[in-house]
Amino acid sequence: MEEVDVEPAITNIPAASDGKHLGFAWGPGDILAYETLYKASGAKGSGCSFIHEVRKDEDIYSPILRKLFNESHHIFVGLQTIREDLPSKNKKPQFVSISKNYRSVIRACMEELQQVAVSTKDAQVAMQYGNQVSILLAIELIWNLCEVLFIDAAPAGSLLLHLLDWVRLHKADVDEKAREVLQSESPAEHHDYWDVVVSYVLQGRLEEARQMLMKQAPLQPAARNMYKLMDTLLSKMPFYNPGGTQTLTEFDVKWRHWHEEVDRCLQDNSFASNQHLELICKILVGDEDTLLDHKELLSTWYHFLVTRLLFCHPTVKPTELHYYAQSCMTMFLDSRSVPEPLDSILLAAFEFDIHQVIKDCSIALNNWWFVAHLTDLLDHCKLLQSHNLHFGSNLREFLLLEYASGLFTHHSLWQLAVDYFDHCPEFGRVYLELQIERVPLDTERKALKVLRICEQRQMSEQVRSICKIMAMRALRNNRLGSALSWSIRAKDAAFATLISERFLQDYCAKGTFSDLDLIDNLGPAMLLSDRLTFLGKYREFHKLYGEKRFREAAKLLLSLMTAKIAPRSFWMTLLTDALPLLEQKEVIFSADQTHELMFCLEELTSSLNTTAPGTDRPMQEEDIELTKVELLRLALARNLAMAIVKEGTVET
Repeated sequence: MEEVDVEPAITNIPAASDGKHLGFAWGPGDILAYETLYKASGAKGSGCSFIHEVRKDEDIYSPILRKLFNESHHIFVGLQTIREDLPSKNKKPQFVSISKNYRSVIRACMEELQQVAVSTKDAQVAMQYGNQVSILLAIELIWNLCEVLFIDAAPAGSLLLHLLDWVRLHKADVDEKAREVLQSESPAEHHDYWDVVVSYVLQGRLEEARQMLMKQAPLQPAARNMYKLMDTLLSKMPFYNPGGTQTLTEFDVKWRHWHEEVDRCLQDNSFASNQHLELICKILVGDEDTLLDHKELLSTWYHFLVTRLLFCHPTVKPTELHYYAQSCMTMFLDSRSVPEPLDSILLAAFEFDIHQVIKDCSIALNNWWFVAHLTDLLDHCKLLQSHNLHFGSNLREFLLLEYASGLFTHHSLWQLAVDYFDHCPEFGRVYLELQIERVPLDTERKALKVLRICEQRQMSEQVRSICKIMAMRALRNNRLGSALSWSIRAKDAAFATLISERFLQDYCAKGTFSDLDLIDNLGPAMLLSDRLTFLGKYREFHKLYGEKRFREAAKLLLSLMTAKIAPRSFWMTLLTDALPLLEQKEVIFSADQTHELMFCLEELTSSLNTTAPGTDRPMQEEDIELTKVELLRLALARNLAMAIVKEGTVET
């Protein structure tokens, strides 16, 4: 694809028009523009601290269009599950069905927008919704044509039938006008009566046209034979039946006989005395001047094209379409007017230039939804195989990445974008890794959603990053249990150590542990760091003590000190915890264990003595420490004596 050959739309920022100096910052989907402190020479007045958000894709913030994004996401995911190894003839009906599903979602969204536009009292909102309806109308028109020409790929004969359905679907005002006529007191005398009849004929709806003419015939007894002849001509017009036994050649011969009969009636002046019936006869022979005289009923050049094909070339081949499309557009549009973007896109489709259709739609439309989904479907139909971009990715992936990146800027639609990235094999994972880090983790629930997405895709670096952010946030809010849980999930030993320290400090200050459920159920996670191991084991000591399993508790307490798992700063607390065990009537600590406790106490007191001169601890605190040491020495000496007596007695 060549470079974009149109100028981008200009977005006016209020401050810029006042001559103020602006700075800007690029975001993942938006730009923030802000007024700087810089002042040009001679400038007066103080700067106003406004920040302007320039959004790339405003549509994702529309609550109604959000339904379009949600519904189409389900269809997209379903399309990716179609097996590659199926024969193309088996896949074609599935692709056509998926295309119709996409179009039904567009139609539903369009109808809802129309209802809101009509019911709202705010003129600006009504205009905004009206614009969105017209964009969706154009999108559905283009998609439907692409479905007929590229996805269904209808052959000659069937092609015209599909194009007639296409025009009828997008020219629905005839039915509204017909309803008005039929509901009036005298339909045949209604001022729009003949417009409805002619419109039906122009759309090839000859059965409806005949029924309307029946209302006029009784009012003109003198012209009864003329009406009867017209009814016969309309009823005899052949239409190709793809499912029938008739070949295309046989249909063509039959159609030519009918066409010659209509032409003969016109040459014989069979309808000369009735201008309306003569007009219908001229349309049936495909008279171009007559068709062009009714531009207001046709309303578009592509309606003119399909009507001209119906009455002049009903067996048109797909390869011949571009010639008729170009000539009809030239004849229908004013030679001085420039074709609208929609005209250029439809003409490119009739020329079977898929890449030009995608390029023009990318330029003309205000978001990537349409081109991303249509290109993905066409790629599955193997219609884009020959086209790779120069910058590493194919066209399908490039457009899906752009669309999904836009979704990631929305507070809830970002979850849909994940699936789009998953189905971009080349750059999808890289984009997902970059975008997922930008999702604001407003709540723990949202963080868990993001985390689950990362864990499912083995994105270990992002998992660690999210867990660290949440752990730090919980720690700042003094929610130690949550902080520890997140740090364990992040497998961050340093942070787990820090939080374990906070737990121990809290215990020293309050005498109880918070978040007991978490600490009780650490399991293998306690091996993440020495301090966490100590926290888990220390809590285990308290449980054993509470269950009066004193010997096991004593053994565990001693092992925490001798194995150097417990921090030195916590030794005094552990020794103090040993006091009740030392004071028991029954000997809990053996002589060897008591010796080890004494050694730990002496080691602790010697280290306290060496650090004491440099510290400015309050006198009261020092007295408490000395009292604890004295009590411990006394209890240890008493326990040692009792243990020696007990062990000696047992030996003899």
